[in-house]
Amino acid sequence: MHVAEREPEADFEPLLQLEMEMGTFLSDWHHCDQLSTFVARMISLNRTDPVRHSNFFSSALNELLEVLFRGGFPDGQIGCAVYRQGPTERVKLTFPCPPRQRHFLNEAVAKARRGDALARYLDSISTDLAPPRDAVLLDLTINFDALIHLEDSAPSSITLVVDLPLEGIVT
Repeated sequence: MHVAEREPEADFEPLLQLEMEMGTFLSDWHHCDQLSTFVARMISLNRTDPVRHSNFFSSALNELLEVLFRGGFPDGQIGCAVYRQGPTERVKLTFPCPPRQRHFLNEAVAKARRGDALARYLDSISTDLAPPRDAVLLDLTINFDALIHLEDSAPSSITLVVDLPLEGIVT
């Protein structure tokens, strides 16, 4: 894992943006997979290996959407925007976030950015217990080399920003 500075927003080209009522999103677990598959197919067409890129992006976005699904607040809207700069896709998920969820996300993002993220990730997946919800962010940091941060939105919302350098992933 490397620690890198995130690129300024102006350096990213907008690719796709969608909004959905949170109540509708939370009404069916399959929405996570459906949205991630749709978005991945739309943005992967002009990549070196579109199928591979789509699979990686869909997996990463699905995990992020599942974090929202598990801790989701049914009022308001979820917004998903995808941007690109070179080999990196930036996902911005904006969603209603009560104070308790905001605290969890702040801690989870901080843990994913710490130097012991790999050890914490390995520990979380090596037990018989279900991995904690913050393991998803650790997974993205370790396995996708993602940079993750939060932005404050409206007082009752938050934006999770994830930079995914998928075009540079070596398998």
